[in-house]
Amino acid sequence: MGTITKALTLLNHFSASRPEIGLTEFRKLSGQDKATVHRHLVELAANGFLEQNPGTKGYRLGPAILRLAAVRERLFPARTLVAPLVEQLAADLGELVHVSLREGDHMSPLYHYDALIHGTRVYFDEAELLPLHATASGLAMLAFGPDRLLADLLKAPLKAWTRHSITNPKQLKDSVDRVREDGIAYVDQGFEDHVSSFAAPVFGDRLEAIGTIAVAAPTVRMTEDLKSRIRRDLPRTASEVTDKLGGLVPTDLKRIWHNVA
Repeated sequence: MGTITKALTLLNHFSASRPEIGLTEFRKLSGQDKATVHRHLVELAANGFLEQNPGTKGYRLGPAILRLAAVRERLFPARTLVAPLVEQLAADLGELVHVSLREGDHMSPLYHYDALIHGTRVYFDEAELLPLHATASGLAMLAFGPDRLLADLLKAPLKAWTRHSITNPKQLKDSVDRVREDGIAYVDQGFEDHVSSFAAPVFGDRLEAIGTIAVAAPTVRMTEDLKSRIRRDLPRTASEVTDKLGGLVPTDLKRIWHNVA
């Protein structure tokens, strides 16, 4: 891992539940030595990617992040394009819906919406990266994303997020094969206890997935009726999101989705 990568990787430790991180915690999270982490933090702060709280001395995301995010959204307004589709599907199903884009060997949330119909809801942290092997979004990406993605992922041990997480390479390969056949992924409590989800791939201008759209619900509410409605509606919205992003759904997958509908 190069010096620049090590520095930028520190930014991935921030989340809604961890908005500020001190030097000591950064060292523990990153596994790097204190002097190296401090040097990276100083460089990131000097370039506006971080700022230091003068009271606590902890670090938080800086203004450069906002500036670059605004530039990306202006030039490639993905959030603006997918938001109405995500919100409509969430309203139709009454559950949380989110779109994520691939970021290396994780899925990075782009936009999510919860219709807030139920008292018991799925907590969604928009700053948290989603693992490929433990989430429906990840399985859909492994099935329809770049060819080498699965092989590269299996070069390292698979982390168990819950007792239901897939950690066996053969089991993961079999699961990915099923997703290719079904055109949609389903994971029951693989990433978070008591949460089940479905996901379908979305495509860019090449015939490989660039992201996914998923529906997540408390497992107790994932009835056969809800599963049937998700299997019917999710592929349609995935096609619409793909169209908004200027992409094209592969013919074989379009045929599978048509048969499901």
